[in-house]
Amino acid sequence: MDLTVPEYAYMFGLLQADGHLQQGAGQKGKLTVELSARDIGLLQKFQRLTPFHSRISTRTRSTNFAELHTSATWTLCSLEARTRLNELGLPYGRKSKTIAPPLVEFSSRDYLRGAIDADGSVGFTSKGFPFVSLTTASTAMASFLSGYAKEVAGAERTTKRNTRDGVYNVLYTVERAQRLAAALYYPGCLSLERKHAAAASLAAWVRPAGMRAAYTKRRWAEHEDRILLKLNSPTLAAQALDRTVQSCNLRLWRLRNGQVPLPVDQ
Repeated sequence: MDLTVPEYAYMFGLLQADGHLQQGAGQKGKLTVELSARDIGLLQKFQRLTPFHSRISTRTRSTNFAELHTSATWTLCSLEARTRLNELGLPYGRKSKTIAPPLVEFSSRDYLRGAIDADGSVGFTSKGFPFVSLTTASTAMASFLSGYAKEVAGAERTTKRNTRDGVYNVLYTVERAQRLAAALYYPGCLSLERKHAAAASLAAWVRPAGMRAAYTKRRWAEHEDRILLKLNSPTLAAQALDRTVQSCNLRLWRLRNGQVPLPVDQ
């Protein structure tokens, strides 16, 4: 399982999020992955990628979300395969908080696409805006997606667990979501077909006329700090620097209290 190969990197990302590695007595154990029956085609591709005997089964039962739900489960028992997956970073048992990107070289975009296919969403918000999101309990996964999205989509995010259930909801919208989806879901890649189709549909979105452009943080320059300190008035500085009074007031407080360095000629 060479994770520099896109198909294996994707497969491993999905297994970390949706797979369950179970250890039994002696050398017994198994890997299972359960998806909706409509996604059985992906499990069949995993089966073809894996050079060990495995099986796919289906079952129909009632759930909290539907009166009747049919799922497909891929089961792999090979000790050699399980050992390799465990070495790469798929823990036995509960794993939601402990999974992390592999320590070996791997294809980042394919790995992240696997994680998003398992625990993320791609599509349009109720207001019709493109979005890409990942829900994870793992700090390492949230941070890795944040770093990748900053690189390919110019999206800065500070990851933080939500207070309700202690997980990370990493969300990207509008143009940043478009750029991220295009990087992750490229033509011909292995993925859930419905999410690939959703990602492709984001490209057609155009920002409506009159909709305010995405906010870009404006950094303070040294000459602005000098003007702010010389005027010593957030109101006057706001007019001179074309900034808000609130921004000037906060910057002045930070300069006076050593939160940011003073300009070099002060």
